[in-house]
Amino acid sequence: MEKITPHTRQEKLEAFGRVLDVLDTLRVKCPWDAKQTNESLRPNTMEEVCELCEALINEDNAEIRKELGDVLLHVLFYAKIGEEKGDYDIVTVCDALASKLIFRHPHVYGEVKADDAHQVEQNWEQIKLKEKDGNRSVLAGVPSTLPALNKAYRIQEKAANAGFDWEEASQVWDKVKEEINEFSVEAVKAKALADDPATPADKTEEAHHRMEAEMGDVFFSLVNAARLYGVIPENALEKTNKKFIARFNHIENRAREMGRKLNDLTLGEMEALWQEAKTM
Repeated sequence: MEKITPHTRQEKLEAFGRVLDVLDTLRVKCPWDAKQTNESLRPNTMEEVCELCEALINEDNAEIRKELGDVLLHVLFYAKIGEEKGDYDIVTVCDALASKLIFRHPHVYGEVKADDAHQVEQNWEQIKLKEKDGNRSVLAGVPSTLPALNKAYRIQEKAANAGFDWEEASQVWDKVKEEINEFSVEAVKAKALADDPATPADKTEEAHHRMEAEMGDVFFSLVNAARLYGVIPENALEKTNKKFIARFNHIENRAREMGRKLNDLTLGEMEALWQEAKTM
C-alpha cells in the first residue's frame, strides 16, 4: 500500500463532510439504511470492530483503512439516529469528546505534572472518579460485556493506577506459581472423585467448580504478569492462535500430500510435521 501525502485540515473536514452527505442521502433514499435502528446496528457494529481488530493484529494497512471506514460509518450512523430523535448529533458527540479529553489531560491543558505515561494513566483514573456523573468506584468503568481476558487486564490496570500493584514485576511469579499449585491440587482431587463410581454427583460437581475457580485464578495471575511486563494478553494470545492455526494447517496439508487422513497419523508423525512447520 502506497504512502499517502499528508492532507490539510481543510481536506480532512471536506472528506468528513462528504461522508456525512452520503449518509444523509442513504438514510432517505436507501430502504435498508432508512430502517436501521440502534438495536439493529449493534450486532453489525460488534462485527466491524472485530474485523478492525483482526486487521490491526495482522498489520494489514489496506484492511485497516477499510475497517476504520466501516467503524466510522457506524459512529456516524448512531449520531444520525440520535439527531433524528433530537437527543444528540455528531456535533454534540464531538463537543463532549473534546471537552472530556481536555478535562482529563490537565498535564497538557492545565498545571498538573505528568512525567511519563504511567503517571498520565494514574491521573486519568483519579479524574474520572471526580467527574460529575463519573464512576463511583475505580472498577466501575470496566464494561461488564468485555470478554473475560480483556476485562481482567482492564481491572488490573485500573487497580494498579489506584496504587494496588506489585512493587516489582518479578514478584508476580510467586503468585503465578501459587495459583498453578492450587489448581493442581484441586485437579487431582477432582479426578479422584470423578474416577470413583461411589462419589455422589453433587460432590463431583463441587470438585469441578473448585478446580474451575482455581484455573480462573491461574489465568488472572498470568494476565497480571503480562501487564507487569508490558504485554497486552489479548494480542499475545491472538498471535499464538494464528501461529497454532498455521502450523496445524501445515500438518493437515502434509497429511493430504501423503494421501493420508489426519486422524490416521500417529502422534509421533504429527509432532514431526509440527516441528517441520516451525522451521517454515
